Formats: sequence, structure tokens, C-alpha cells
Amino acid sequence: GDVAYIATGNLADTVELPGWLEWSRPALRPLLSMVATLGTPEIRYSVQLTMISCLFSALLSLFVAIPTSYLLSRHDFPGKNLLDAILDIPIVLPPLVVGLSLLILFQFVPDVSIGGETYSLRNAIVFQVPAVVLAQFMVAAAFAVRVMRATFDQVDPRPEQVALTLGCNQSQAFWRVVLPQCGNGMLTAGTLAWARSLGEFGPLLIFAGATRMKTEVLSTTVFLELSIGNLEGAVAVSLLMVACAVLVLVIARIWGSRGLSL
Repeated sequence: GDVAYIATGNLADTVELPGWLEWSRPALRPLLSMVATLGTPEIRYSVQLTMISCLFSALLSLFVAIPTSYLLSRHDFPGKNLLDAILDIPIVLPPLVVGLSLLILFQFVPDVSIGGETYSLRNAIVFQVPAVVLAQFMVAAAFAVRVMRATFDQVDPRPEQVALTLGCNQSQAFWRVVLPQCGNGMLTAGTLAWARSLGEFGPLLIFAGATRMKTEVLSTTVFLELSIGNLEGAVAVSLLMVACAVLVLVIARIWGSRGLSL
């Protein structure tokens, strides 16, 4: 209690107020502590890593979701229902189990030998920045696949079939006819994957850790601030996350969800 008070109190005292407002500093101390927390080097690093990792996670999710969803939407093949079910596993599993599964999986990743030198992929990924992106991607990709499949299901297949009869191969028909009709759906899938990556916590804690100035992102920042008793800091970061999530979801609703029913 005393440590938390001293920590938040010192942060509040670092915020400058106009002279005519200085009398209100005691009453504004919680708000000033929140503002000061967002300006610390640790939080700035966390914000930067969060924005970058969520962007990479969303792009990777789209990279996987587009071909996978197209395959599920347009083709029937043995094991289709099984693949469809497997893609939902990260959604229904407890988040901690997802992180633990990744951690166990990478225990069996062999070392790589390049030019006579041996490199450990496990040490290069687990509890490092790449683990942050991978943990976010595991869950975000499942949501992106659902959105993209709904998008492809609503695209009329007849123009694609006409393109095939006019001499286009399957790849050309996809890139020139099908994909241009899916712009709104891709934007929706990307923004939802980004927002889902933003809120990821359990897999990150297990697979990437919560090391300050290394693998700390906003969701783990809330946990770390609470663990040291800095309630104002945790609230400030939480409000920042809410603002980011609302922004991307509003963008998705306005620009991406027109005519798309999931």
C-alpha cells in the first residue's frame, strides 16, 4: 500500500500544472498519476511494441485467412469439416492452454545448422518479440478466417466461372475477379484480427512472458501495473486499450461491414 502510494504520488508530482491550478493537485492526483504513467519509457515501449506486433499479427492472419477461407468456401474435399473444426480450436480453448500448447510445441523444434553454425529457433522465438506476434496470431487468425469465409460465401461464383470459361486460370480468376469484390471483408477481417491481438493476454504471458522493455505489450502492462499496486497506471493503460479497440471496431463497422453478415 505504502509503496504503491509513493510510486503513484511521485509520478503525479512530475506532471506540470498551470500556477492557477496548482492548488488542485491533491484532488487531481489520481488523474495526474494516470497521465504520468502513460509517459514513462516502459509504457511508451509497450505502446510501440503493441502497435507493431498487432499490425504484423493482423497481416499474417489475412495471409493465412484468405486462401484458407477461399478453399473452405469454394471447394469440397475429404477432411473439410475436420479442418473447419481445427480452425476454431484457438477460439474455444482457454487462452492459457493456447500459450502452453505453443510452449510445448517449440520444445520439439530442432536446431538449424547454417554454414557450420547451429542456431536454436526455440531460443530465438520463445520469450522473445517473435513469440508476441505468434501468440497474438494464433487466436486472431481464427477470427480472420471466420470473417473471410463469410465474405467468400456471399460473393457470387458466376463471374468467376465466366472468367474461367474466357481463358483465365484459377489463379487469375481469383486475383482479378474474386478478390476485388472482397475489399470490405478483408478490411473487416484485418481490423478484427488487430483488435483481437490487442486484447490477447493468456498466451502472451505463457509463451512470450511479460518482461519490461522486451516483450511487454499493453495487455501485460495492465497486469504488471496491478502487480506493483499502481492502480492508476493500470486504469490509464486499460483506457488506452479501450480507445484503440473502439477506434478499429468503428472503422470496421463503417468501412468493412456493409452488407456483411456473420
